[in-house]
Amino acid sequence: MFRGFSTASLDKKGRLAIPARYRDRLAVQNRGRLVLTLSPLDRALWLYPLGEWESIEPKLAALSDFDPQARRTKQMMRGYAGDHEPDLQGRILIPQELREHAQLERVVVILGQGNKFEIWNQKSWNTQRDQWLQQVGDDAAAASSALTTLSL
Repeated sequence: MFRGFSTASLDKKGRLAIPARYRDRLAVQNRGRLVLTLSPLDRALWLYPLGEWESIEPKLAALSDFDPQARRTKQMMRGYAGDHEPDLQGRILIPQELREHAQLERVVVILGQGNKFEIWNQKSWNTQRDQWLQQVGDDAAAASSALTTLSL
């Protein structure tokens, strides 16, 4: 289970150091192998431990190619998925095309999301977070039905 907020720096080659607090857990799971792909929902990247990704692939395969949104989700997630193994310093190389898609610059945000991490441009994350928080305040009365049963 991955949770929490971290900031990290990309080096000049586009390598991202996985936060130290996650490295041991990732090393145990699937010998540290990871899958990095585009988020089909935001200008962010999703980073999965290989075992988690392997449980996602059949779900993607089950989506209909005749549903345009499902097909695009499959194209984005599977088409851009790449295998990564952290180096001895716990870094992974984020390909240029993925860095451009997520508009990653020097400082990035890493969000633990249970089974995966989200990787965001820090400025984009701050802007998006603030917009979402404003919407929650504006739309509190019209909460999603999925959230009405959530007890925190």
